[in-house]
Amino acid sequence: MEDDDLLVPLSALEHWSFCRRQCGLIHLEGMWAENVRTVEGKQLHEKVDLPGLEQRPGVRLARALALKSERHGLIWKADLVAFYDDPAYPVTGRPFPVEYKRSIKNNFRHAELQLCAQALCLEEMLGVRVPAGALYFGASRRRREVAIDELLRLETLEAVREILSMLKEGRTPPPEPGPKCEQCSLKDLCMPDLPGPGAQDAYLRGLR
Repeated sequence: MEDDDLLVPLSALEHWSFCRRQCGLIHLEGMWAENVRTVEGKQLHEKVDLPGLEQRPGVRLARALALKSERHGLIWKADLVAFYDDPAYPVTGRPFPVEYKRSIKNNFRHAELQLCAQALCLEEMLGVRVPAGALYFGASRRRREVAIDELLRLETLEAVREILSMLKEGRTPPPEPGPKCEQCSLKDLCMPDLPGPGAQDAYLRGLR
């Protein structure tokens, strides 16, 4: 694959923000393992990932909308994009992406980066500004609005550049041992506590 053909799936942004090694294991090594969190997340997305359009008073809802940004090298699909009637957006309506998460709440930056990337794709595809979106939490059935401000945009684009660099180099980042490892479904494959520089990579190469 040529470098110019590399596209970052939006899910990689959340993986990268949570743990760079996790991102490398998934998006470079092609590894995956399930735990309770990933299964619950998959079940939630199965309910919302059926493509479709719905018209409601004052808003059109598009589910599983394909997204792509040639400018930033991004590709994925949005769980839900609401297009609100707004005189400032007479042609398209005001786009408002909504990302579904399994948790009760999520105050981490991980999901916000993914949401911002959706906004960047929509802006390029539609030629309009996307000022905000939301995270919807399946366990609590609540949502939190997120402003797509300049700081979030800068952080998102920096993460995209770093992920593209990793993909081009083909090198999985080293482990980042910490409490978050207990939440990761890839812990047994990553083995963050295995001693010695490069020991994890050597072990993984032996499994192939």
